Amino acid sequence: MASRKSSRATGGSPSPGSKRETKHGGGKNGKKEGLSGSSFFTWFMVIALLGVWTSVAVVWFELVDYEEVLGKLGIYDADGDGDFDVEDAKVLLGLKERSVPAQPASPESEETVQPAEKSYVESEHKAADIELEEEIQSVLHEALHSHPDADPMVEDIGAVESESYEIPALDDYVADLEERVSDPDTPGDSEIMPEDAVEHYAEDRVHEDYSEDQEPKHEKQTETQDTEEINEDFDIAKDLSGIESKQTENDVAIEPEESEKPVKAEDYADDVQVGKSEKETEQDKTEKAKKKKKPKLLNKFDKTIKAELDAAEKLRKKGKVEEALRAFEALVNQYPQSPRARYGKAQSEDDLAEKMRSNEMLQQAINTYDEVVSLPNVPSDLIKLSLKREADRQQFLGRMRGSLVTLQKLVQLFPSETSFKNDLGVGYLLIGDNSNAKKVYEEVLSLAPNDGFAKVHYGFILKAENKIAESIPYLQEGLESGDPGTDDGRFYFHLGDALQRMGDKEAYKWYELGYQRGHFASVWQRSLYNVKGLKAQPWWTARETGYTELVKSLEKNWKLIRDEGLAVMDKKRSLFLPEDENLREKGDWSQFTLWQQGRKNENACKSVPKTCALLERFPEATGCRRGQIKYSIMHPGTHVWPHTGPTNCRLRMHLGLVIPKEGCRIRCAQENRDWEEGKVLIFDDSFEHEVWQDAESYRLIFIVDVWHPELTAQQRRTLPAI
Repeated sequence: MASRKSSRATGGSPSPGSKRETKHGGGKNGKKEGLSGSSFFTWFMVIALLGVWTSVAVVWFELVDYEEVLGKLGIYDADGDGDFDVEDAKVLLGLKERSVPAQPASPESEETVQPAEKSYVESEHKAADIELEEEIQSVLHEALHSHPDADPMVEDIGAVESESYEIPALDDYVADLEERVSDPDTPGDSEIMPEDAVEHYAEDRVHEDYSEDQEPKHEKQTETQDTEEINEDFDIAKDLSGIESKQTENDVAIEPEESEKPVKAEDYADDVQVGKSEKETEQDKTEKAKKKKKPKLLNKFDKTIKAELDAAEKLRKKGKVEEALRAFEALVNQYPQSPRARYGKAQSEDDLAEKMRSNEMLQQAINTYDEVVSLPNVPSDLIKLSLKREADRQQFLGRMRGSLVTLQKLVQLFPSETSFKNDLGVGYLLIGDNSNAKKVYEEVLSLAPNDGFAKVHYGFILKAENKIAESIPYLQEGLESGDPGTDDGRFYFHLGDALQRMGDKEAYKWYELGYQRGHFASVWQRSLYNVKGLKAQPWWTARETGYTELVKSLEKNWKLIRDEGLAVMDKKRSLFLPEDENLREKGDWSQFTLWQQGRKNENACKSVPKTCALLERFPEATGCRRGQIKYSIMHPGTHVWPHTGPTNCRLRMHLGLVIPKEGCRIRCAQENRDWEEGKVLIFDDSFEHEVWQDAESYRLIFIVDVWHPELTAQQRRTLPAI
């Protein structure tokens, strides 16, 4: 800044003198003289410096709104993409013919209409625009000076009209869909909460909304991400995922503690080829080129009000959500037939819902997205964006069945696009309808045998059906494809698990790769719902947890707890239920649950009243909404597969009640331990653990889950239940 002021002073000082000389004609005697060499040089410097400083002032003080100037150039849009760019300039220069109206989008262009977590405006291929910036500027200059009177919109407005899609009458169709997917026994959309990382897709997703007790941002699953987030976080319709959000609990990329020794990568990177071959086919290149195209969102009418639409959109992009909403509402009132104005209104309501944490406002946005599709002459890309976002927001609110109807509508309108069929398969999975999801993915794979997204999901379903060997090639090939939506922690998780169950050591190569890609906190710690930064170690002491009073109480009263448990072990009363999470290789393992997800089972506690009364004093256990309190009985000959719990937000206590002298052991990470009667073992079950029961009699323990001690009170209140 100092140098600039100095230059100004230096450059400006000769000017007054020079001006006076010229004004009075030269010398002291009033005689006119010709310009001397020094005088000419002085004038040259004055003019040069004035030009430089004028340019600096224009840029420095933002005297010209370049966005507005470029926006007005939209009338020279010659290729129908809704703005003026280098391709339009080429048309004006005669270097390229006008484009014809686009044909209906092909399946290969599916990624074009994948909406980002925000609006389409924020994802309009900024990288490509930057690369072309210099070329655009030069062509703009030539076009504007060489063809000052050219007006392609007047000459041939029909040639650049965006593709429109007439919506068939869908009322009967939608009503039929709603009837088919409705559950007469369930008055609304049910919220499914997983107890563990089991193989039910609906239970791998915990829905969340803008409830008052929620944090402003959402927990993300450690897969991205976007995976999965605990809610919007996993936009499986897009990247599954995903939908890549933002909570104080971020992707868990926790560095392993020094006490933890993860499996070394060794040659895994060389052994496992992930991603496509370096030699891409021509088809791949064509698909990539299509993916770079911007969605066409303006119909013929909307192009006539583009300046007004741009002004409202500019407010939204600047974060002035309320002003943007008012602007779009005014446009909708003035031009009710404008699809783009109504879509902008929906986006603004969507943004405002997030800002206000309002479910009511979000429902209003969902309704407006649906209104867009009902208008006449809506560009097909705008239909896709509206319905996809509508389905995503419905999933965010936990309205899985409503989302399913929206996805079915998308498939009906665009039957050739496999991406929408893939989304529909996810919709079925989210309501636990694996059978219909399987049919959808079989159809996709019959049309596109190399579709990686369909492969990983089809493999996921096969594994849930306990078809372990059959699931492996689909999961593996899907991950190796590198297709969007496949790089997800759950698929690494289930592929590794399937390989482990087949006795294949390749499992740890995939766990290692999942760790390297940020899906797991470590090779051993593979939970998917995590809070970043929590202390991570397999085994804990009572002192390390800070829950010494709870541990002392359990160990002091272990016989009371044991005796009440033994009293309910009569099978006729059916209080102990078989483990149903497909975690056993063989044997007999049953559980009797007193608390789950922080909710007390009143009926169960009537059978063990003293035990429940004892636990009521410890909210770190009874209030742990990501855990359980239960008796666990395991009979001889039982083996529990290596597995991990769903979250790093809890620690698990095992109190020994009836322990055979030999044959029972538990492994967590790389260390084995034995139970003792009256003693508490504490471990982090987000680390891989495995159990063997090779004794001659049953083993009975009491399991108490507690919040991870480093979680804040706010986090304990607001974390969604698991």
